[in-house]
Amino acid sequence: MDLNKKVIEEVSGWLKLFNDGSVDRTWTGPPEVEFLMKPVPTHEEYIDGIATRDVTIDPNTGLAVRIYIPDREKEIQDKDKLPVILHFHGGGFCISRANWYMYYQFYSRLAHSAGAICISPYLRLAPEHRLPAACDDAYSAYLWLNSVARGEQSEPWIESYADFGRIFLVGDSTGANIMHQVAARAGGAGSESIKLAGGVALHGGFNRAEPSKSLLELPESPMLTRDMVNKLNALGLPVGSTRDHPITCPMGPAAPPLAGLKLPPMMVVVAEEDLLRDTQLEYCKAMKEAGKEVKVVFEHGMGHCYYLNKLAIDLDPKTAAQVDYLIDLLKTLHLPERCISSITRKLPTERSNYKENANRKR
Repeated sequence: MDLNKKVIEEVSGWLKLFNDGSVDRTWTGPPEVEFLMKPVPTHEEYIDGIATRDVTIDPNTGLAVRIYIPDREKEIQDKDKLPVILHFHGGGFCISRANWYMYYQFYSRLAHSAGAICISPYLRLAPEHRLPAACDDAYSAYLWLNSVARGEQSEPWIESYADFGRIFLVGDSTGANIMHQVAARAGGAGSESIKLAGGVALHGGFNRAEPSKSLLELPESPMLTRDMVNKLNALGLPVGSTRDHPITCPMGPAAPPLAGLKLPPMMVVVAEEDLLRDTQLEYCKAMKEAGKEVKVVFEHGMGHCYYLNKLAIDLDPKTAAQVDYLIDLLKTLHLPERCISSITRKLPTERSNYKENANRKR
């Protein structure tokens, strides 16, 4: 035991940072929810209609992705190729992994229900690897997918079954911030091999230096507390940066003007009881004012990333029903707009009073 080793920062339940720079991410919160943070082994045989594998996409850095593929009843022809979800996990840039059960239980279900391939990179974590490391990893996963489409790299599942004309970027919490960065970089670079058909921000980790009304006043939830927001942002951002940094606040003055970005159509899902609700709506407002195509879905009575909390899903019928609606919504992303509208009628979009909250200068 090193008697000189001391904790210099702690995010309760999640993370301890020591004075030698090492980090302990052993879960120390309620034991009944520890299963959510447990890694799920890969299985190339189909379980509940899904098979998974991990693939190292960059042997030099060790960057790997987890791939989910749904069961097929027949050989897939070109016209039957599957859309691809490129998923970026959240965790405040500091915690969580692509193979955690909380993601497996939701994204395996989404991949099966939507008939889609899901690819989720193992993003580097701060504070060992501060931003923009996670964004660089996410963009590397996009470039790898592009290289597979061009035949420069090989991954049999992707080559055989992926429709490279239907790529959707999806991010949970701070993964939505990463999604925005990848979409902007991909749009600027362009590609003839793959097409970004859309982006989805699920309860995005959008934030700014001046706290919003929702961050100050809304009740905390099992998936997000004020302590987590403040400390994880501080540990994740480049040293000396504030939450007005372009990655945490892409709608702020320090970020590249949204009007100049080439972005795919976006869907932004906002939970009414999310501490970050108001800044998510600010992002939506700024995107619309910049002329971007944005669909806002407002989830009444729900908290931050509730759909990842399998314990709540199993115990609370309201949460389970809302997850059903969210799955129905997401699995229509590659369908015509009329099909999406039939689903979104079940999930009311932003209400005027929340627009006013987003517009109000605080």
